[in-house]
Amino acid sequence: MPAMFHRAPARPAPPPEGRPDGRPGFIKRLRQRLNRGNSWLTYDLADLLKGRAIDAAILEELETRLLGADVGVAATERILAGLRARVARRELADAAALIDALRESIVEILTPCARPLVIDAAARPFVILVVGVNGSGKTTTIGKLAQRCAGEGRSVMLAAGDTFRAAAIEQLKIWAERAGADFAAQNPGADPGAVVFDAMAAARSRGSDVLIADTAGRLHSQSHLMEELKKVRRVIQRVDGSAPHEVLLVLDANQGQNALAQARQFGQAVGVTGLVLTKLDGTAKGGIVIAIAAELGIPIRFVGVGETAEDFGEFDARAFAAALVGTPDAGGFAHAAGEAGAA
Repeated sequence: MPAMFHRAPARPAPPPEGRPDGRPGFIKRLRQRLNRGNSWLTYDLADLLKGRAIDAAILEELETRLLGADVGVAATERILAGLRARVARRELADAAALIDALRESIVEILTPCARPLVIDAAARPFVILVVGVNGSGKTTTIGKLAQRCAGEGRSVMLAAGDTFRAAAIEQLKIWAERAGADFAAQNPGADPGAVVFDAMAAARSRGSDVLIADTAGRLHSQSHLMEELKKVRRVIQRVDGSAPHEVLLVLDANQGQNALAQARQFGQAVGVTGLVLTKLDGTAKGGIVIAIAAELGIPIRFVGVGETAEDFGEFDARAFAAALVGTPDAGGFAHAAGEAGAA
């Protein structure tokens, strides 16, 4: 089937800093949208503690909330063990101290995974293979990532490796136009490996900095589809033995513990090197991020809290923990925003 290549129009000059503007604004949106209202882990905890010492009953209540927020058994036990030890040493005298300690425990788990995506300029193109199940937000994530790369002054090509749905090809083409990215596709039903192979050849000939390849959404339990994904990876490696340079798994945070199962399976099949957590604005269970970090330790590259490009940003452990816990400490959150703005 004939390949279709679309050359991007000339891009405007990147911002002076060489990155998208407004990252502190993203962190503010993260705090506003993640686990709003009574889904906060610490909602009304101060009222529960009023006139009471922190005791076993309070910690049991907190344990229930952590499990309900999909933090998972292992991470919850790790957090509670630390809190119980501090209570025994009488280091946590009131609700504020307990909430601060909870937040710091979460930060401790998340920090090793807060590793931004680094695009190696020596790898041209730097190949990003994007995988995930149906409905996880893969194509939208690719579009937002393309806009981010273009805003940093990089030339980008998008490859429509999801050939099973004509709508996926059209959607990706629209995102390519928005980002000012080149676009490579074939007709619906074409071999995904062939699409990506031709896209890599085109990206090399055009000197593209980044190639982002979409893949068909598949359930992690569908072994034949996972084998096809392995084939796409092998095709990429035939063109460039060092590629793909990043295998980015997109996870829908609404999936809860199932997202953890997806991360395990995709990791075993194609060697996931980074995660994107989407739809955090629509879930009361953002704790799944903690469960994944505690068990798998895979770098969390980005999180999404909405539909627009401005709702997509790098993962920041301290800011995420503050948003998840619902800490009313504005000063502490401003510090997190400042860190992200300076990153």
